[in-house]
Parts: sequence; structure tokens; C-alpha cells
Amino acid sequence: MGSFSIWHWLIVLLVVVLIFGTKKLKNIGADLGGAVKGFKDGVKSGSEAGDDAASNAPVQQVGTQKTTDANTVDVEARSKS
Repeated sequence: MGSFSIWHWLIVLLVVVLIFGTKKLKNIGADLGGAVKGFKDGVKSGSEAGDDAASNAPVQQVGTQKTTDANTVDVEARSKS
């Protein structure tokens, strides 16, 4: 009772085909395949562009420069003794 047999899946497939029709299912499959292909191409070109940008980017140095902006509050956390 817990597992579905092949007959259950065939009936579900038949109901889906009857509801949507083969033409609409074909169009959905083609659209889904195109979307997956576009996603893969985007990820591939995005990672290549990221690698190029990372290798050409200058290295930033982090310093401890004090800002004198009136809106900045400098706070040190101290433990109670």
C-alpha cells in the first residue's frame, strides 16, 4: 500500500495527457529544456567572467584608519572586572 506500482504511474500519466494534451506537454518540455540550457550557459559565462574579474581586480588593503565623520561612533567593548 505504501509503494506505487507501474499501473498507478501509467494511470497518472494517462490522466495528465488527457488533461493537458500532447501538444501542450511537448511545448512545456521544450520550454523547460530551453530554460535549463539558458541557466547552464549563464552559470558558465558568469563563472568565466567572475574568474576574469577576480584575476584583474587590484588587491585592496584593509587598514585601521580613523574616520572623523560626525555621524560615526567609535566604541570599544570591554569586559567587566
